[in-house]
Formats: sequence, C-alpha cells, structure tokens
Amino acid sequence: MRIESRVVAAGRPETPGAPVNTPIVLTAPYRNDPEDNFYSRATPTETRAALEAVLGELDGGRALAFGSGMAALSTVVNLQPVGAKVVVPDAAYSGAVGIFAHAEKTGRLSVRTVDIADTDAVIAALDGGAALLWLETMTNPLLAVPDLPVLIEAAHAAGAMVGIDATFSTPLNVRPLDLGADVVMHSATKYLAGHSDVLMGVLTTTSDELYDALFDERVHSGAIPGALESFLTLRGVRTLVLRMERAQANARELAQRLEAHPRVQRVRYPGLPSDPGHERATRLFADYGAMLGIEIAGTADDAEAVCQRVRLITHATSLGGVESLIERRARYDIDAGFGTPPNLLRMSVGIEHVEDLWADLTQALDSI
Repeated sequence: MRIESRVVAAGRPETPGAPVNTPIVLTAPYRNDPEDNFYSRATPTETRAALEAVLGELDGGRALAFGSGMAALSTVVNLQPVGAKVVVPDAAYSGAVGIFAHAEKTGRLSVRTVDIADTDAVIAALDGGAALLWLETMTNPLLAVPDLPVLIEAAHAAGAMVGIDATFSTPLNVRPLDLGADVVMHSATKYLAGHSDVLMGVLTTTSDELYDALFDERVHSGAIPGALESFLTLRGVRTLVLRMERAQANARELAQRLEAHPRVQRVRYPGLPSDPGHERATRLFADYGAMLGIEIAGTADDAEAVCQRVRLITHATSLGGVESLIERRARYDIDAGFGTPPNLLRMSVGIEHVEDLWADLTQALDSI
C-alpha cells in the first residue's frame, strides 16, 4: 500500500470483534506469565505497540517511542563509547546543541561542530575516527539542507554511524533509512502528533542489532512515553498526510508572497528557487516542508513587534501543530550563539486558510 493508506491502516486491531481503534491501556505491571514477570517499561502495552507499528511503517524500519525527542536523542548519545568523536551541526535544534555540548563538557564525548550544508567540511570533520555523524534533514531554525546521500556514504566509509533528525521533513518528504542512515529521529511532539498537546520522541532503524541496543537503553533509562501520549500521537498521525498537504501548500504560497514584501529582507525556505538549499531539497525531498525563516527588514525589536501584533498566528515556541506559530529564535542565547540572525522569525505554518494567514502577517508587518 502507498504511505497515504498505511498511515491510516497500520497498527489497528484485526481480530473479529475488536475495536477499530487501539484503546488506551493503562497499566504498569502485567499478571505473571510462565515465561516472565512482565512490566510495561520493557513490554509495551497494546497502545504503544500500535503506535510503534505505525511509526515503523512510516519510516521503513522498526520504531521505538520515547517520552520526548530529547530522550530519543539522549539514547543515541548514550550508546556512544566514552570519549567517542562525534560530528554534529554547528547550527541546529537548540535541544540537540545543548545535549552534545553537555556531553563534551562532562567528558562524555569529543564533539566537532560543522556547517552540515558544507559537504566538504563535513567529510573533513569525519577524518580521524568519528563514531557518529548527526544530521538534520533541514536545520532548525536556519533551514539549510545537507546533501544526505553523499554525507551518509562518506560517514560509513569513515566507520561512523549516521543519525538523522527528520522532524522538519517527516517521513512523507524523505525517509533517511532508504538513503542508508542507521537511525532516524523525530520529535513526534511536532508533525507526527500534530496538535501541540503531546511530548513524544521516536527512533527508527532497520538494524536489528541497533534496535536491540536502543531498546535496552530505553528499558534502563525508563524513557518510555505514557499511555495517553501514545494514544494521542497514534490518533494524530492518522491525519498526517492531510495536515502536511495543507500546511505545505500554505507555506509555499506565503513564502512567495513574503519574498516580495517590502518589510521582509529574506525568506529562508527550500521551496523557493532563490534559496541556497533549493536544488538539494528538490532532488531529495517529495516536498519542502512547512517551516519558514522570515528575516525582517529591521531590528530585533521590529521582529519582536511582528510577533506581538499577529492575531490569528500564535506567538509561541514549538512547531508542527495544526495552528501556525511564530517566534524570534535569537531571543534564546543558544540560537543567537550559533549565528541565528537577530531579526529572524521562525514560522511554523499551520492549516488555517492561507488568505487569513496572509492578512495577519501583512497587518503585523505593515505596522512596524
């Protein structure tokens, strides 16, 4: 089946008389079994098992759900030997930047940061025995696009594992496992759950050995998601295709209009022919996502003023929900520290009517 059908059909109960939807199963222990004394930290409930079945179908591997995207990434980090050299983006999701910085500060890892859109620089950084290359399909919040197949091949030639955060792209636009990546991460809090009401992470791999190692690390850390979160994410992912179609259509239209607006200095969006990542995104992705980087023609205060003056769009952090969100990312020291322009607004485009979104943006821009 095509992915549009699998995302709806996968993981549902099939026994005659069973409910159409997998119910919420609330339990920590199970009754003793002759084979084991089961406990839900290690043995998934029907709810979590159904969710992981769907997420695995989407990414083309075996999935493990975690209590957050940070917990998922931390699990990958914890599998690396002490002192291992890892190559990571110099500009990326602030949580990931923080995790790798902390691992280096405590002596856990030796971290090399690099512009992952610079293919030659990444390949050079891998030299000397890197254990892990960590990438994003599109960097957060600068929306740079790495050449994934080339970097994956180079990392494997250097003996490194490749992990890729595909949150911005979702499995609908690119499946990094198909390109040879070892493990894919999503902050399922974002597009997969899709309603800004869940904290959830997921790791997917095609390697049984790596799956077992990730599974054991999750058991030991206890980083499993709750039953309600698993149910809400499962329910949300059923509409992923429809939500992404609308959000991406809105993002394409807004990007084109914003590029021509006199109060906008630059629009970062790989779907624009003017964007530096356009060729790679066109070659690698089915679509360009629903994230925009809007650099205001003005100061940081002007950018903050736009956030304060929107009405339909919500001034808040996070992304990937049905509602459009906007914020100035350089307000955070970690983002400012890796070079995020002070006048850049990150906008997560939702599924509202595009003309209403445009009217809201233009009234806010025209007022500064």
